[in-house]
Amino acid sequence: MNSLVDKYNIPGPRYTSYPTVPYWNEADFTPQLWKNSVMKSFSESNSEEGISIYIHLPFCEALCTFCACHKRITKQHSVEIPYLESVLKEWKLYLELFNEKPKLKELHLGGGTPTFFSPENLKTMLTGIFDTVRIADEPEFSFEGHPNNTTKQHLQTLFDLGFTRVSFGVQDYDPKVQKAINRIQPFENVKNVTEWAREIGYKGISHDLVFGLPHQTWEATEYTIRKTLELKPDRLAFYSYAHVPWVKGVGQRGFDENDLPSGDEKRRLYEDGKKLLEELGYIEIGMDHFALEHDDLYQSLIQKKLHRNFMGYTSSKTQLMVGLGMSAISDSWYAFAQNVKTVEEYQKIVGEGEIPVFRGHILDAEDLNIRKHILNLMCQLETSWDLQNAFPEIEDALEKLKEMESDGLVKISDNQIKITEKGRAFTRNVAMVFDLRMMRNKPETRIFSMTI
Repeated sequence: MNSLVDKYNIPGPRYTSYPTVPYWNEADFTPQLWKNSVMKSFSESNSEEGISIYIHLPFCEALCTFCACHKRITKQHSVEIPYLESVLKEWKLYLELFNEKPKLKELHLGGGTPTFFSPENLKTMLTGIFDTVRIADEPEFSFEGHPNNTTKQHLQTLFDLGFTRVSFGVQDYDPKVQKAINRIQPFENVKNVTEWAREIGYKGISHDLVFGLPHQTWEATEYTIRKTLELKPDRLAFYSYAHVPWVKGVGQRGFDENDLPSGDEKRRLYEDGKKLLEELGYIEIGMDHFALEHDDLYQSLIQKKLHRNFMGYTSSKTQLMVGLGMSAISDSWYAFAQNVKTVEEYQKIVGEGEIPVFRGHILDAEDLNIRKHILNLMCQLETSWDLQNAFPEIEDALEKLKEMESDGLVKISDNQIKITEKGRAFTRNVAMVFDLRMMRNKPETRIFSMTI
């Protein structure tokens, strides 16, 4: 495995989209083209599938130095109401594009720290959205909760509004690691919020763990996993730490690169962690999630309905996902669009009555074809092609895949490849073989985290 890590541990995307953001064709994108794409997608899919909404709530009281999300650090809670009012204004701008009442299938609150906001303010904002939609049968409403500031009232208020899933960011229980990433978070805090959520009636509780953090050892990671499993969450994310300190504004400056595990050490954290999770009854989903058999994510996997988007893996697939809030990304299937990245600019543009997108990408026929291949690989660990969905560089791709086959990472049969159990750890590398935009235009500078 060590030689494979040396060979394949290269910078690469996580493929929450294709094309990935650095390869968007921004020059040919306009806000009007985005609106046209939204209207097309909505008219095609709303009555059957419904739509998804992602709301980015960017405020945090403290900076976690491992985080690469767009956020704003403040302890001033006076920012809550103006921001949430802007989210509602933005939503109303989208409503003007729809030819009928939206059917809301999926809603996710991410951040930042959604539980930075008071339960009352969240309720006001969400009620403002719910009053304008019809709720689909068996909707999936979820939010990210910080164990240090999620209250019982947060959980009860959101549950009463229809939320049934919550994910808590655990990361690691080792005090040395917590100090390095500026995330001091006792086990008791996580235990309390997990037990409250169960008592209230949440059907899906997820814990997010991260491997590859500064000062992490296998002994500490094993301790974190075993402590997590005392609480038996329905779902676990076991993310690879994405070290991208060159990205402006992420704040990954709280430790030295020498404090990070080596590639081999990091791979051991994953392999041994995966083995322990599977021994304790969890099933691996895609490349970084684990779930118990009763969880919707596992059920969607075996039914071949698993989907991946900017919210990560999900059991609800909708063609249209509207992103609201600063830096939020939207997906109409035919196009992507991202909102402006500062709170001030976001609130200003929305206040002027404009959808606050500042860049995006209109997918061409080839993009749509490759997107399907990469989604298949990320969700089902396999893909196939024929004359209709082959692509010009298929022979070059097959050469690379044959090398991966000789390394035991994939199996190739008639116009089909399957990622092996050994190859799961290298799923991103396999997907990169199909990434035509990156293949044709290699990045001159480092823009992605390492794949291992």
